[in-house]
Amino acid sequence: MSESDPVPGGRPGEVERATALSGELTGQGVHGVVLAYVDTAGIARVKTVPTAKLAAAAAWGVGMSPVFDTFLADDSIVGTDVLGSPDGDLRLYPDLDRLTVLAAQPGWAWAPVDRITQEGAPHPACGRTVLRRIVAGAAERHGITFRAAVEVEWVVGRGDADGDAFVPAVSGPAYGAARQVELSDCAADLLAALAAQGVDVEQFHPEYAAGQFEVSVGALGPVAAADHSVLVRQTIRAVSRRHGLRVSFAPAVLGQGVGNGGHLHLSAWRDGTNLHAGGTARYGMTAEAESFVAGVLGHLPALTALTAPSPASRLRLRPSQWAGVFTAWGRETREAALRIVTGTAGIRDRAANLEVKPVDLAANPYLALASVIAAGLDGLASSAPLPEEITGDPARLDPAAAAARGVRRLPVTLTESVAAFRTDGVLREALGPVLADAVIAVRLGEAGSVEGLDDDGVAAAYRWKY
Repeated sequence: MSESDPVPGGRPGEVERATALSGELTGQGVHGVVLAYVDTAGIARVKTVPTAKLAAAAAWGVGMSPVFDTFLADDSIVGTDVLGSPDGDLRLYPDLDRLTVLAAQPGWAWAPVDRITQEGAPHPACGRTVLRRIVAGAAERHGITFRAAVEVEWVVGRGDADGDAFVPAVSGPAYGAARQVELSDCAADLLAALAAQGVDVEQFHPEYAAGQFEVSVGALGPVAAADHSVLVRQTIRAVSRRHGLRVSFAPAVLGQGVGNGGHLHLSAWRDGTNLHAGGTARYGMTAEAESFVAGVLGHLPALTALTAPSPASRLRLRPSQWAGVFTAWGRETREAALRIVTGTAGIRDRAANLEVKPVDLAANPYLALASVIAAGLDGLASSAPLPEEITGDPARLDPAAAAARGVRRLPVTLTESVAAFRTDGVLREALGPVLADAVIAVRLGEAGSVEGLDDDGVAAAYRWKY
């Protein structure tokens, strides 16, 4: 199935294929298939089927209520005028092209799903479907395709820690060899599992925060990149558990300090040519690439409702912590919200891309990529000018100079992000009214659920949710 193909209901060809796959999986000792999607709150939700039922799932889907579109991270439920009631049903259709045997969970395979109504139409709140639609629209209207990757940062805690406390499982310094040695066996098993699952790992390393690590994977089409983000986290969790460890992808596990990011890397291509390299604009960008970046920059305040969607996200989005909390861009400037990555001389035609930094792994990766692409396409369509870049830390700019250059702080509360999203017609139209209203309801529900908590309380509330 290509990223632009609609997902039909009652698929005879898929039944034959799923039947054959079922036999292959059984021969490999796989007894069940995990059917996975990500809800509006950023939680990966699943149903599973016995391997023998894969063909039936491919033909007619597996039932699941649409109420999960308005679940919060703590499993309480909010609602909109369309979603949140106990009524109705959807069908989960596995994407057989993405079916993967889980190396760290013997006996199981995994597949992302598209959510379809019982009448066979795409569910309007299915983030995977929305992302596919936006990608297809870019190809049809602009002749543009995309390559994307999602960085995955997480912290490793001791599995024997008391209650829900976080106790780092390693003690070595940031980026330190000692920390890599301490997690050596688990890390080797993780790399082996990802390789067995066909995930192209580019690098793995200790990160800055206590007990923190990062894995970067190769770029793919946006839908596949979002799928891999979900699969990689499933694998990290499974491998770590087998080593007696506990992991968290939450934006912040403590009230103070550096949190976990989920930076997006994105490049636009036309006819096999990277628009972020080989051009006559700044740093080799083409004029279209500059306008694409300008579009993302202009929509950044509203984008944070989708890219940094948890109250815990605000514990990470603090100045001078490389989280990118100002509306600013720069070449290889890690304090800028948008970092222009040119790549090393000799491979820039392949490596140049845009990194979006105010993103964490509480975000639904399909919605995060869909909204960023929609914002960039808005800039491209209007030939939006890209303002002056910044160097250094924008937090140190004189307020008057910052204002003159359009550098302002991104929303500091989730309710401020929602307010910006409410007024952003481009993003709301890109998601569609059903999904846009669900985003607003869920974000306001999350904000209300932590009202009165201090930073430590907010961190504790979300520590093990993601």
